[in-house]
Amino acid sequence: MNRLDHVAIIMDGNGRWGMKKNQSRNFGHLKGLSTVQKIIKTTIKRKIPFLTLYTFSTENWNRPDKEINFLFDLIRNSLKKNIERISKQGIKVNVIGKKKGIPNDINKIIEFIEKKTTNNKVMTLNLALNYGSKEEIVNACNKKIKKKIKNVNITEFENNLYTRKIPNPDILIRTGGKKRLSNFLLLQLAYTEIFFVNKLWPEFSENDYNKIIDNFSRIKRNFGNIQ
Repeated sequence: MNRLDHVAIIMDGNGRWGMKKNQSRNFGHLKGLSTVQKIIKTTIKRKIPFLTLYTFSTENWNRPDKEINFLFDLIRNSLKKNIERISKQGIKVNVIGKKKGIPNDINKIIEFIEKKTTNNKVMTLNLALNYGSKEEIVNACNKKIKKKIKNVNITEFENNLYTRKIPNPDILIRTGGKKRLSNFLLLQLAYTEIFFVNKLWPEFSENDYNKIIDNFSRIKRNFGNIQ
């Protein structure tokens, strides 16, 4: 049975689900929060130490202002509302991505919740917010350039990524029926087992999640070796 330490998820399909229900895209984003809560609950139940959710990408700034503002309101209100519950569940919150560009009040909420949950041990919830893997890699390179370091090994380089001290994902799940990585954890996903799901994110269930976890446990993982 494979050891499972880290699940990463691209939560695709909220907007399409809202339109499918003859509602707005924002209605779909709101509904997607219910799925987030279910998946966090199951992750804790399955004793998986790390869960990373692709919350807002660097490319999402290309969306209409109305949708961007709604998404940030959703993030803002959800964090405020759930701070105590998250803390009581023993969840450590860690936000990865570029802080510049995120509304100042949200950055302050993030700073507060990260500090409040820093000693929690049950699970680490990584929220990829204003995150783009290409930007992350360039940022890591610039750190090395500033230090005038000419030669670097992979371990040293990874220590300059947003995901330092976080194990690489064992599983990547993408809902929504699309089969692409969308600039998400490109370096970290080198040997990750990838599961593309045709269901839209609000339709993704705990049963779907458990099936993927169970399937993962039976996969033969060689990591480039012959076994």
